[in-house]
Amino acid sequence: DGTGGCMYISGVPGTGKTATVHEVIHCLQQAARNDELPAFQFIEINGMKLTEPQQAYVQILKLLTNQKATAIHAAVLLEKMFCKPNPKRKTIVLVVDELDLLWTRKQNVMYNLFDWPTQKGSKLIVLAIANTMDLPERIMMNRVASRLGLTRMSFQPYTYKQLQQIVSSRMAQVKAFEEDAIQLVSRKVAALSGDARRCLDICRRSTEICELSSQKSSSGLVTMTYIMQAMDEMFSSPYIHTIRNASMQEQIFLKATIAEFRRLGLEEATVQQVSLTKFAIFFEEGSLGWS
Repeated sequence: DGTGGCMYISGVPGTGKTATVHEVIHCLQQAARNDELPAFQFIEINGMKLTEPQQAYVQILKLLTNQKATAIHAAVLLEKMFCKPNPKRKTIVLVVDELDLLWTRKQNVMYNLFDWPTQKGSKLIVLAIANTMDLPERIMMNRVASRLGLTRMSFQPYTYKQLQQIVSSRMAQVKAFEEDAIQLVSRKVAALSGDARRCLDICRRSTEICELSSQKSSSGLVTMTYIMQAMDEMFSSPYIHTIRNASMQEQIFLKATIAEFRRLGLEEATVQQVSLTKFAIFFEEGSLGWS
């Protein structure tokens, strides 16, 4: 009947959620080109790049039709598109990254994104990516959470062995690290967060320290000493110490400010913009003691 579907993909940062989805989409597109699957249209939006949640309507409409409209008008046009069957239209695969930031008080944006695929003939498949595993139950209440009852996937933090394999694969063409150094950084990050990006950042910084060092190791490779220096910088700097000792309200404010900087591409944001993002983070993290 052309009905679509939705999948909620969750996991802590740096566990490969978005990268995995992109790789799967790439494989599906290749299969479609080989006539192994029906052709489909792929579009993607990122909550971090939207000035406000309602701009999701504007971005989706523009990606699908190259048409510009206000958020209200775009929502109406999309409603007609997905609620009125059109046998000639290709199936649409929509990836919504950073879903957490599309939260609003009325939850209309999230509700529509997960309601449209359930309409007969919508031909819409939504893949929602978020950092919070229980986001539907925590902030979307029953009317939205019920739409996510179909399929869920949870990405667990990387283990020591997995991180070691990731780092080693990046170094496959170049012998730059001693084996003990790779083991150290993999074990350290696995114990803290399992974030592959953090692991690679430490490796990158330790390489820079090694290149600038006047006393290089006899092998010329990055050793455990350089790894320790990089980790000390990243985990023990005065800035990190200050942030770790900040109150809950201060940490949420900082997170919201950084999120707005990244979303806008500028190092400035209005108090109103930061406040809206702050509320989204507040509900995402369940900081019930904050007001």
